[in-house]
Amino acid sequence: MDDRTFRNAMGKFATGVTVITTELDGEVHGMTANAFMSVSLNPRLILISIGERAKMLNKIKESGKFAVNILSKDQEEISMLFAGQIQEKREIKFERLEDLPVIKDSLANICCKVYNQYVEGDHTLFIGEVTDIVLRDGTPLAFYEGKYRDIVG
Repeated sequence: MDDRTFRNAMGKFATGVTVITTELDGEVHGMTANAFMSVSLNPRLILISIGERAKMLNKIKESGKFAVNILSKDQEEISMLFAGQIQEKREIKFERLEDLPVIKDSLANICCKVYNQYVEGDHTLFIGEVTDIVLRDGTPLAFYEGKYRDIVG
């Protein structure tokens, strides 16, 4: 199989959309990601997957902590900004949780300290130990076949 077939198959799995954030030397860094999952309840662990060429990789390694911000349907533009699809500078409103920048009005802000990391293929898998969570009601931003989608209830 070729790379396109593999990517198309992975695109058949509908996901939510997150922005991973961290802070290093007083500067906030973030990237859009949909490679996120729950790992364990005891201890409370989650997993994110970061590509070897992503600038966020070394930022998380150096800071030792990160937040996962689960985006609402109203935050599609924020997703596009952190994915590099919108080039112009726009102000993002961050709040603070567990000394991490988190995106205001996300459905969930999940703060983590790096618990472990594994290099697999061209990605690093970060296992995060959850240190705090804030939840809000709303409709999630969904992603399917390379496009943002509406969830029909």
